[in-house]
Amino acid sequence: MKLRLKRFSRKQRQHLIPPIQIKVRDGKFEIIGMGAWHSYWRDPYHLLLTIPWPGFLILICTFYVTINALFAIAYLMGGDCIVNARPGSFLDMFFFSVQTLASIGYGAMYPKTTYANIVVTIEAMIGLVGIAVMTGLAFARFSRPTARVLFSRVAVITPHNAMPTLIFRTANQRRNMILEAQMRVYLMRDDVTLEGQFIRRLYDLKLLRNQTPSFTLSWSVMHVIDEFSPLYGMTAESLTQTNTMLIISLSGIDETVTQVVHARHSYAANEILWNNQFVDIFHHTSDGHRYIDYNRFHDVLPLDEMS
Repeated sequence: MKLRLKRFSRKQRQHLIPPIQIKVRDGKFEIIGMGAWHSYWRDPYHLLLTIPWPGFLILICTFYVTINALFAIAYLMGGDCIVNARPGSFLDMFFFSVQTLASIGYGAMYPKTTYANIVVTIEAMIGLVGIAVMTGLAFARFSRPTARVLFSRVAVITPHNAMPTLIFRTANQRRNMILEAQMRVYLMRDDVTLEGQFIRRLYDLKLLRNQTPSFTLSWSVMHVIDEFSPLYGMTAESLTQTNTMLIISLSGIDETVTQVVHARHSYAANEILWNNQFVDIFHHTSDGHRYIDYNRFHDVLPLDEMS
């Protein structure tokens, strides 16, 4: 039996999915190029949504100047077709194109030949479509809801109610509430099946509380490590050997814009500290009020130092 390799044409090869490179950095798996705005060059809409604001503004200005320059050349090719324009003046034709493209309304210069009116009609149509597209893109960029959620730099495994418990902190950095906030925690590690096949497996971690009606200040997320937990029986060394990583996903409704917002974070095996505990950030004032000290939000101490 002979195998024949299928040959793809150049057009077919353009639609093939390029190889994806994955590397491990600080214990975390990273897909090279994922999330980078320049990775969307084959998808112009996503490119214009993800490109940084300075690049977006430069791109708009470049497009605006280029299209006006092209129409200025088109008017120059028509000869003396614009009233009160200096013959052969590129600047006069350029500024006349600016008036036409933006639908400003003509002053001293206006078209006087059929050729000029045809070019003006084409440019006016392009201007209407261009303004609509740029306005929509700018609105889409401004209206994208974002969350400002702070995650502790490390997670800890410490006794809680006499049970080993995985704990990490989150805090809302805005002066508003995230309504109906939901927290999901996943554990990802390397596993080998009974057939000896390698697999990167994902586990759901059950939390003591996975949702809250209003996420305003801080939230200590806890997972009890019992016999049903994927972390049961594991050690710091086994977490490193299996390339274990925690993936955190937070979603809720921002009360200001009434839209769903998302926040993600991850912890590598070396960012999960055993037998440590977070420093208490809740304090009392002299008049009996409570306040939160965010300056120590990331601080932890070994258990032997807290006893």
